[in-house]
Amino acid sequence: MKKIMFVCLGNICRSPMAQIMFQEIINQNKLNNKIMVDSAATSDYEIGNSIYQPAFQILKQNNYKNIEHKAKQINDQDFANFDYIVGMDKQNIINLKQMCPKKCLQKIHLIYDISATPTNEIKDPWYTNDFQTTFNQLKEILPLWLQKLINELS
Repeated sequence: MKKIMFVCLGNICRSPMAQIMFQEIINQNKLNNKIMVDSAATSDYEIGNSIYQPAFQILKQNNYKNIEHKAKQINDQDFANFDYIVGMDKQNIINLKQMCPKKCLQKIHLIYDISATPTNEIKDPWYTNDFQTTFNQLKEILPLWLQKLINELS
C-alpha cells in the first residue's frame, strides 16, 4: 500500500481539493486497495472546519461527489505513516521541514517536483480567489503522482 498526503496551510482549499480529486482517480483506476490518500494543514488555523465554499463549488461544478471534509493539522504519526508528504507551495515545504522528524525529511516534496517544471507551485486561492486555476493545476499534476505510485507498486 502506497500512502500520499497533500498539505497546504489551512487544509480547507488546495489540499482537500487534491485529496478529493486524487481519490476519484484512485477509484477510477480501481486502486483503492493499493493507494491511500489524505490531506492536512501545516497550521492549526482551520482545524475542524469544512472545505472552503469556493473550493467546494469548483469541485461540485466538475462533478465530484464525495466532498465532505474536516480540516486537520499534520502530526508526527502522519510523517511516519505516509510515503509522500506533498506540499502545495514553497512555504508549505519550509513549514513541513520545520515540523518533520529528521528521519522523515526525504518524504517531503513540492507538488510539482515530479513534473517538467519542478519549481512551479500551487498558489493559495484563499488569497488569489482563483479556484479555477487551482483546479486546473491539480487536474494536470495529480495524474503524474498517480503514475509515480503505480510504478512503485510494480
